[in-house]
Amino acid sequence: MQPRVAYFCMEFGLNEDLPIYAGGLGILAGDYMKSCGDLKLPVTGIGLYWGHGYTQQRIGQDGYPYDEFPATHSDKVVDTGKRVSVPVQGLCVTCRILEVKGYGTAPLYLLAPIEAEHLWITERLYGGSAYVRVAQEILLGIGGVRALRALGIDVQRYHFNEGHAVFAGVELIRERMKAGASFEQALAGVREQIVFTTHTPVEAGNEVHPHDILQTMNAYGTLTTAQMKQLGGDPFNMTVAGLRLSSHANAVAQLHGETARAMWAGVDHAAPIVAVTNGVHAPTWQDARVRAVAKQGDFWAAHQACKNELFAEIEKRNGVKLRPDVLTIGFARRAAPYKRSDLIFRKPDRIAKYLREGKVQLIFSGKAHPQDELGKRIVANLYKMAREFSGQVVFIQNYDMHIGRLLTRGCDVWLNNPRRPLEASGTSGMKAAMNGVLNLSVLDGWWPEGCEHGVNGWKIGDGYEGPDADEKDLDSLYAVLENEVMPAYANPEKWVSMARASIEMSHWRFSSDRMVQDYFSQLYAPEAGVKRAAS
Repeated sequence: MQPRVAYFCMEFGLNEDLPIYAGGLGILAGDYMKSCGDLKLPVTGIGLYWGHGYTQQRIGQDGYPYDEFPATHSDKVVDTGKRVSVPVQGLCVTCRILEVKGYGTAPLYLLAPIEAEHLWITERLYGGSAYVRVAQEILLGIGGVRALRALGIDVQRYHFNEGHAVFAGVELIRERMKAGASFEQALAGVREQIVFTTHTPVEAGNEVHPHDILQTMNAYGTLTTAQMKQLGGDPFNMTVAGLRLSSHANAVAQLHGETARAMWAGVDHAAPIVAVTNGVHAPTWQDARVRAVAKQGDFWAAHQACKNELFAEIEKRNGVKLRPDVLTIGFARRAAPYKRSDLIFRKPDRIAKYLREGKVQLIFSGKAHPQDELGKRIVANLYKMAREFSGQVVFIQNYDMHIGRLLTRGCDVWLNNPRRPLEASGTSGMKAAMNGVLNLSVLDGWWPEGCEHGVNGWKIGDGYEGPDADEKDLDSLYAVLENEVMPAYANPEKWVSMARASIEMSHWRFSSDRMVQDYFSQLYAPEAGVKRAAS
């Protein structure tokens, strides 16, 4: 019998109309919940209802991105009538338990404070000070466990999608200690119930909090400072705590598994880290017309229809009319230095030749975190390139799921050039692959598992990770573009063959249906997986 799972995540990307997501973590969680709903798996999602969600980011007159935070309204989020109370900073914060309806997911519940004086906690996703962040994580973790109790949902496995949820483990320990267990007994019992997913290998993405903040905000529950240090160290590292609280942990691609095991090798009492490669929800991301002709039929006509829809949206938003007969390369993701969004422009004369000759068009999109000035400068630079090469380069503002669908269906090539091995997974490339949009990517994240160079896409470089990787990867990018991608585009029969190979490679191996089935078979089932690492 399959165990019932509670899936905790700070954000859920279900649809652009419900902007309670920031990026890849939330989109993954949304796809996970949709596949669990499709497959009727015993999963319950737990999250927070954000008053203003994530940023709407648009370019100002000075070419710099600015943020707006409109209030979140949705008639698909309904009140269950259930309430829970959570101690936060000496306050008793009472929350509504809301249920998300209408997106085809497994049951998904979101917590939202009732009283006006407590709304600062969920005012904005990933906004505010360290104190605010801890308050949000208390509501998600401790409040999430209490919500499950209030709803009468009996859970056998608690899945923490990233470190934001680890205070749920603190609450589970508190429950067992209240029933008479010692701390060590409670911790041992809780470990057998928790699965933990670590995502980013970038240090800044693994949250750390000073213990005085945790004490002030009531994150300890009834645990002592010594017990909390035993879980998360000093200062308290949320990823370390997740590894120590769980019996099973996973990375999100095979290469990321290697990176994560090396990164956290010094953590004692940690769960072993295996790899469950991410996947995407095909009904959400794969165009139905493409799916219908994936094996036979007029693929090119279906692809051109998607391309024309993308171009019509660009003309509407940007006033730029792109040519449907020109090789079109897309790049859209969060603006972060390791993703190297502007790599293709670092030898501008080389790409400028093809742009001005009308042989290539480039489409960019993406947002920076509202507090990330370096990321915002990256966005501003991409916008500058779009103005310099007007008519050949486009930057689409305010990236969201709607734009993501258009791009991963309508481009010809999907470019991805992170600095290896810092891309944990990179699910946008999976979405592109399912639509026959050919990946041109560094061998990072999921792509080493899917790439057959020249058959279903192309690799950039050979996996080199040295100090001059930027230079080597850039030279490889230009060489592959000039010598392989552009000649293939000039050969429609070859291009369609590669597009079909891309769809065949991706439609199951990199689907969220496969991913959730892997979670159940490898991590959730009582007999799953390897034993905990020795102390």
